[in-house]
Amino acid sequence: MSTVPALSKPAAEVQDPYFQSLFAERIGGIQYGKVNEIYKFEKIKRAKRKALADYPTRSLLDFGIGENDSMADEKVRNQMSLEVNKPENRGYMDNGTAEYKQAVSRFMEREFQVKLDPLTEINHCIGSKTALSMLPACFINPGDITMMTVPGYPVAGTHTKYYGGTVHRLPLLAENNFFPDFSKITPDIWAKTKMLVLNYPNSPTGQVATRDFYSRMIELAHQHQFIIVQDAAHILLSFRDEPLSFLQVPGAMDVGVEVHSMSKGFDMIGWRIGWVCGNAKIVQAFADVKDNCDSGQFGAIQKSAITALDSPDIPKRINAKYRRRLQKLVTCLKACGFTCEVPGGSYFLYTKAPKGIPGGPQFANAEEASQYFITQHSMVTVPWDDAGSFLRFSVTYEAQDEAAEDAMMAEAQKRIGALSLTF
Repeated sequence: MSTVPALSKPAAEVQDPYFQSLFAERIGGIQYGKVNEIYKFEKIKRAKRKALADYPTRSLLDFGIGENDSMADEKVRNQMSLEVNKPENRGYMDNGTAEYKQAVSRFMEREFQVKLDPLTEINHCIGSKTALSMLPACFINPGDITMMTVPGYPVAGTHTKYYGGTVHRLPLLAENNFFPDFSKITPDIWAKTKMLVLNYPNSPTGQVATRDFYSRMIELAHQHQFIIVQDAAHILLSFRDEPLSFLQVPGAMDVGVEVHSMSKGFDMIGWRIGWVCGNAKIVQAFADVKDNCDSGQFGAIQKSAITALDSPDIPKRINAKYRRRLQKLVTCLKACGFTCEVPGGSYFLYTKAPKGIPGGPQFANAEEASQYFITQHSMVTVPWDDAGSFLRFSVTYEAQDEAAEDAMMAEAQKRIGALSLTF
C-alpha cells in the first residue's frame, strides 16, 4: 500500500510577543530589540574578531582596553581568602559596614586632608557605576536637567533620562583645555538644572581639575541652585600634581558629593567597591535610594578593601606603572607624527585622530581611523567624535614586565610609522 508523503507546513512568521508594546519608552518602547544601531564598543569587538581572523599570525596591539591589567595586590587577595570563610560576613550588608566607612574616613584624611564623619558623610557603593546610576533618583523629576561633560561616562545621563529628565551636554574642547564652557547657558536651562556631573581627572581627555575650577563650580551651584556630583574614579592616577579632591575646596561640602572607585587606583576591577562622600543630606538620600536597589556589597569584599585603603603603597605603585607606560606611549606616538603629551591624570591618552594616509584612505572621523587601525593593522584604539575627532589609547594592555612594554611600543611605532599619517 502506497503512502502519500505529508506536505510540509510553511514556517510560521515570527511574531512579536504579546508584551512587545509594554516595553518602557526609556529602553525603546515597542521598537525594543529591533534597532540595528551598533554600540561603539561592539563595533570594536567585531573589528577585533575580523583582524584576528584575517591576520592570524600577527599580534593584536590592544590599546582599547579600559580596565587595569593586573590583579589586586597579594595582601588584599590574602585578606579576602580569610574574610570569605568568616560567618559574620555571610549576610546582607545593606548600606555598608562601619569598618569600611571608617577606613574610607582614614583614607580621605590621609590622602586629601578631608575630614569626614563615617556615620553621616560616607556610604559604600557596589562600584561607582551604581552610585552614578542612583544619584539621579534623588533629584531628577520629569523636565529636570542634568549637565554632563562630553565625552565622558554616560551612566548618570542615562538614568536622568529614565526619570524623565534631559541631559545638557557640555563639550570638552581642546581650545578650552578640556574644561566646560558655561558662557552660553541660557537662563531657562539654568532654571531647570538640578545636577552637574563632573569627572576629574577626566576620562578620556586626561585633564585634571584645579582648585580655582572647583571654586567656580561651587559658586555656580549656589548661584543657580543645583548640586555637584564629582566622579573621582581616576583620582589616584593623577600625574601632573598631587591628587586633588573636590572636597578639599572650601564650600564643596555644602553643594555636593564625590564618588570614588577602588577599581583604577587599587587594581580592584571586578570587585565592585567604592563610596559616595560629602554633604550629609545628599549621602543620606543616596543611602535611601540604595536601600531600595541593593543589599550591600559582600562583607568579605568590604573587609578586604580596608586592607587596600590602609596601604598607601598600593596606589603609589599603580600610579608609577601607568605613568611610566604613558611616557613610553607618548614617545612612540610623537615619533609617528601625533601631537600629544602625558595627561594630567587617568590611564588614557586622548589625542587628535589622523585625517588619512598620503595616497591611501582618508578618514572622515575618528571612528573611521580607529576601524582602519584595527582591521588593517591589528591595533585597537577607541574613537571619540563627541567634541572633535580624537582617539583614545589606553595603557592598560597586558605586559608582564618593562621589556614586554618596550617590545609593544617598538611594534606599535613600526606599524604606525610606516603609514606616514597626515593630521
